[in-house]
This record gives sequence, structure tokens and C-alpha cells, in this order.
Amino acid sequence: MITKIMQILFLSCSKATSIIEKQFHFRLSFIEKLQLSAHKSMCKACTNYEKQSRVLEQTIQQQLKEHDVEVNVTKLKEEIIIKLTNK
Repeated sequence: MITKIMQILFLSCSKATSIIEKQFHFRLSFIEKLQLSAHKSMCKACTNYEKQSRVLEQTIQQQLKEHDVEVNVTKLKEEIIIKLTNK
């Protein structure tokens, strides 16, 4: 039972970084938020990764706005989901 709880709560750094990137574009589930919070409380590297990723994401969004690049985010998300589910 405890092993199952540990598997649910504790993520590898690889999985944590995937969830970190996901949060910038999609809503996280309660479990994902819990897992990410628990992981970051123990992992300085992933906490730093999230900070750096947030800066990059904000910079990209700012550049898109400054250069009047129109991006249909909804359409891009749909295309990504389709490609991910068709593996």
C-alpha cells in the first residue's frame, strides 16, 4: 500500500519536467499538481528548471506579441494532442 502511494506521489525528474512544461499550456489535474508540488519540495533542480522555463515561456509570448505574430493556440493544442495520441 505504501509503495503504491509513493509511486503516485513521487515523480522522476523526467516526469516532473514534462508536467512543468504541460502547465504552461494546459490545466493540470489535482494529482499532477500534488505530484509536482511534492517533487519540487525535494528537488532543487526541478524547481530551478520551472523558473527558467517560466522565463523562457514569458519571453516567447512577449516576442510573439511585439512582432504581431498571430498564433492560434487552440488549433496548435489540438494538433499536438492529435499527434501525441496517434503514437
